[in-house]
Amino acid sequence: MVRRALLSVSDKTGLVPFAKRLAALGVELLSTGGTQRALADAGVPVTSVAEFTMAPEILGGRVKTLHPRVHGGILYRRGLASDEADVTARDIPPIDLVVVNLYPFREAVAAGKAFDECVEEIDIGGPAMVRSAAKNSAHVGVVVDPADYQRVAAELETGRALTGATRFELMKKAFAHTAAYDAAISEYLTSRGADAAAPLHFPGTLGALFTKVQDLRYGENPHQAGAFYRAGREPEEPTVAWASVLQGKELSYNNLLDLEAALANLKEFDETAVVIVKHNTPCGVSLGQTLADAFARARACDPVSAFGGIVALNRPVDEAAARQLTDLFLECVIAPGYDAAARALLAAKKNLRLLEAPRLGQPRASWRRRPEEHRELRSITGGLLVMDRDLGAVRREDCMVMTKRAPTEAEWKDLLFAWKVVKHVKSNAIVFASEDRTVAIGGGQTSRVESVKTAVMKAQLPVRGSSVGSDAFFPFADGVEEIVRAGATAIIQPGGSMRDAEVVTAADAAGIAMVATGMRHFRH
Repeated sequence: MVRRALLSVSDKTGLVPFAKRLAALGVELLSTGGTQRALADAGVPVTSVAEFTMAPEILGGRVKTLHPRVHGGILYRRGLASDEADVTARDIPPIDLVVVNLYPFREAVAAGKAFDECVEEIDIGGPAMVRSAAKNSAHVGVVVDPADYQRVAAELETGRALTGATRFELMKKAFAHTAAYDAAISEYLTSRGADAAAPLHFPGTLGALFTKVQDLRYGENPHQAGAFYRAGREPEEPTVAWASVLQGKELSYNNLLDLEAALANLKEFDETAVVIVKHNTPCGVSLGQTLADAFARARACDPVSAFGGIVALNRPVDEAAARQLTDLFLECVIAPGYDAAARALLAAKKNLRLLEAPRLGQPRASWRRRPEEHRELRSITGGLLVMDRDLGAVRREDCMVMTKRAPTEAEWKDLLFAWKVVKHVKSNAIVFASEDRTVAIGGGQTSRVESVKTAVMKAQLPVRGSSVGSDAFFPFADGVEEIVRAGATAIIQPGGSMRDAEVVTAADAAGIAMVATGMRHFRH
């Protein structure tokens, strides 16, 4: 039975309505500082922890709940004779419910506050109470997330007590809460050099915590188990991890990987665009006046690979686009939204996974990334590789013309389009592009010349007169010679090969244009 609750929260979302429901049940409320003031101002009866402990807050509020009467009331094991004797002898009443969330340390760091200010936001008493209550979950409930207020209040209104199953679920959530908090502190501190004001690029300790969303049917193959985890806070850019699933079969491990690849490429474009991905690499990318037009043009690049593919679109899907989508077997579609006519058409494809990511419809300039969202994590056996995400982009003015002939205006447009796609194709990557769409893609080969040959061999659209993007430099002139034989007229590549002179000579001899970006885009 819950007779007494201690409430001390930094995030006051839903606090007052929840406290009023507790008070209506006759639960005595204890509180501190700003939480106490918020409750008192709302007319909720509340007793200060200082009055309860008969010890005033000291050190500017740094010490207020660190007291035997608080932790004794939380930690004592009800019914255990020795514990009952201790609390009786010391007049320690039970505290049956602890409602605590912690000082906004992460928010202070994200706001760029000074080191001393961030350190001041490290909570001490809060984690101690959360851990005490969680440890004693056989007798005490602990609530760290305002999202649980409704569930807890409803259960107490039904039976005046929390079930063991609820207390166990709250216990798990509480320890995850303090673990994430401590990990954030550790990461922040180990990201500082000898001079606290000078941050390191990567911290000495990486505090990456993720929460399981679901078990997957299996991993990459049926004999491998798999699960899907999500980071603690939703990013402000469009993501697969936080997209809503509107219909279709359960997402698979491979679906999620392919959706991420499609979305990453799509996020390169502000214009109306469609990306089709198969096996984690683009097989068709196009801009268009409409989504339907863009999808048809992207599909035409490699219609065989598009079968069973993943499609990402950066505008809300209308009826015309939906008709195009239903004309082909697809695994998944992700877009910022769907109108009613599109939903009705797509609903006929009952197994098609349909995802909605509303942020896709917002301008790219509005997306804000927290520091941890600039990282990419990849596991190796016994370790973890961490790097900055490949968010690199180039403008026309960043490029250097390497050949005697500069690109024409039309070639420049095709080259910059190809460059936005080639960074998302598996290395060695080659993309032929023309008139705002891919016309041939080759990648995942062990030599660059083989990627060129693969792209040309698979091409379903004319490559003559197109422009080519290469994710890394040409180590020999043979790759350029194959591009020339295919009839392309311009190349964009990073440059920097020991044999750049030979490569440029081959380009000049053919009369094609070549520009260097100075930026490589390997994707392994």
